This record gives sequence, C-alpha cells and structure tokens, in this order.
Amino acid sequence: MKDRDILIAELQTSPDALLIIEQIQRAIREEEAKRYEYYELVHEDYKAEFINGEIIFHSPVRKAHWHVSTEMVRQLSNYVREHNLGIVGAEKVMITLSRNDYEPDICFFRREVANQFTDDQLRFPAPDFVVEILSKSTEERDRGVKMRDYAAHGISEYWIVDPQHQTIEQYLLQQQSYHLHLKVTEGHLSSAAIKGFSIDIGKLFA
Repeated sequence: MKDRDILIAELQTSPDALLIIEQIQRAIREEEAKRYEYYELVHEDYKAEFINGEIIFHSPVRKAHWHVSTEMVRQLSNYVREHNLGIVGAEKVMITLSRNDYEPDICFFRREVANQFTDDQLRFPAPDFVVEILSKSTEERDRGVKMRDYAAHGISEYWIVDPQHQTIEQYLLQQQSYHLHLKVTEGHLSSAAIKGFSIDIGKLFA
C-alpha cells in the first residue's frame, strides 16, 4: 500500500525513529486494554464495533436498510447453501482484524475457512466478501476506515449498498487497495468472490 510505504520510508530517515516507535507502542498497549474492555462489554443485545480505540454503538436501522439486508441475505444464503460454498453472516458476526473489530451488515466465508469455526466461537477472521449498507451515521466509516481496513486485510470483494439511491458499488481488491469495478442500479450484479452468484437488484430494492 503506497501510503504505508511512504510512512515507513519517512520513519527510516527520521533521527527520532525509535522514540516515535516507543510512543506508538505505548499507545497500542493502551488501545489493547480498551479493546479487552470492549470484549467484556459487548453482547448479543446490541451492535457495537471497536474502531481505532473507540467503541462505536449503532442505532436501530430504518425500514429501507432492514428490507435490503433481509433480501440480500435471503438471496445470498440460499445460493451459498445450495452450492455448499461456505457460510453467510449477518449483522452480529464480529470480524476481528489486527487493530479493529467490526460487525459488518453481511459477510461470506468460503467453505475451507468456515469448516474451521467452532460452535462457541465469538470472533472471526477476515471474510472473503463484505457488504455494508449505507446510512447517514455510517457512510463516512463505510467509505473510510472500513474500506481501508478491509483492503489491508485481504478481503477480496466489498459491496457498498445505498438504499436511498438504490445503487450497489462493487469494489474489487487490487494490490491492497479497492478499485470500483461497477456501480449498478438495475439488472443483476455478479460476485467475483462467490462463484456463480449474482443478485437480482430489482428484488433487492422492490
């Protein structure tokens, strides 16, 4: 990732590099302590995420969000189950990445990864495919820190769904960054990560 390479190069030429690293290490230790507090706090009754040292609580969703989520999960789950491709998670599946913990609206794990999960497991690795459904309160994160973090951890496909404007943006991973592949409002959209799956956009926004 270009920005990361620039930061590393600047740090390597800085005379106080070790002092900067020590300061970062202290901040990371403090953040990790907050993260464990988050794990003790969260439970299945509400949705919360841990992002850059902060606990982010989510408001109840609007009907448009709820309808789109339900319809997408229905289409995706039916296809994945029928073809034995893996498992689909929705809303309360916690994805634990190197620094942050997210509960994406929808995610998919291929069968080889999903077969390793246990019945009591609470935190899960980076999935193969993620969908975030936009709202006014989440759009900045969905297009910002989440997009960068999902790309950095190798999630190969990311969809951003906008219920208000009835669009889906399909982002594919290229060299540790997402690139917009398609933005669609009608017809069918085919997934790159889930072989053979395409979603009926008309039904999604009906």
